[in-house]
Amino acid sequence: MIRGALLIALAALLWATTGIVAKFLFTGTELQAITLGFLRLAVALPFFWLLMRREQARLEQANPGARAPGSSLRSLTPKTLLPLAALGLFQAFYQGSYLLAVDLTGAGIATLIALCLPPVLVAILAAPLLGEKPGLLTILSLIAAIVGTAMLVLSDMDTSGTLRLAGILMALLAAVVYTGFTLTSRYSSAGTPVFTTAFICFFTAALILLPVVAVSGGFEGLESLALRHWLMVGYIGVVPTCIGYVSFFSGMKTTPATLSSIIVTLEPLFVALLAWVFLEEILGPIGITGALILTAAVIVASRYGSKPAAGQEAGTD
Repeated sequence: MIRGALLIALAALLWATTGIVAKFLFTGTELQAITLGFLRLAVALPFFWLLMRREQARLEQANPGARAPGSSLRSLTPKTLLPLAALGLFQAFYQGSYLLAVDLTGAGIATLIALCLPPVLVAILAAPLLGEKPGLLTILSLIAAIVGTAMLVLSDMDTSGTLRLAGILMALLAAVVYTGFTLTSRYSSAGTPVFTTAFICFFTAALILLPVVAVSGGFEGLESLALRHWLMVGYIGVVPTCIGYVSFFSGMKTTPATLSSIIVTLEPLFVALLAWVFLEEILGPIGITGALILTAAVIVASRYGSKPAAGQEAGTD
């Protein structure tokens, strides 16, 4: 179990580097956030296709002569594909809103808001939508999460001198979108294999973002990106997206779901630390207190909130 926990912690650390590298790209180039979101998916897709094919081959070996669900894309029914396409829609909106929040505010505060609020919101919304009733601790966690988020906003005002309202709103939108992503993944009970789900989700998101980027002129000026900038784009697509995803699900095989959900909450703290070291983003005393309250709220919600079905929740970034 220790090895599994370390793999999940590694995934959280790799995911945390996404916002840091993205911020370097945004400050050093004219690359748009939505364009980076599309490029990230485009780079990751071939790797997820290979992982999907490997997964399908394993299913075929385990069920010779029988068409197991997910053993090929043709075996998926429209009823199965619909929630997977919905996940892709949420993923497309999340990519754009989260990376735009990083661009407008900072990697630390954007990630804390975008990734710490969803687990608590899910625990609350799961009651009316999925019949999972939250307890008193879950409700108190929601209140604590709101307080922590408010303190982060106040910290942003103190450290920057102006309230970067657009970035805060984008981070909140990313939190709401990822909440929808998580609830949809819980609702889907088709049992589609992990990497088949990931490929369809990211492929759908890329298809949605492609015309948006083209119409908004996001591809203009890509030829001006230097080699180091393309390496950064490749890094985001391969390391935090693919390797982080594989590390997470490898660790999940031997780690209890509750423990893994708590370990994943290290990601926003990793981001805050990396943003402080590499980007000189300082939260200040109020922001640090808010971050700790927000993280504690997530841990309580993960530990005592309604638990999702095994294998239904995907990684964050």
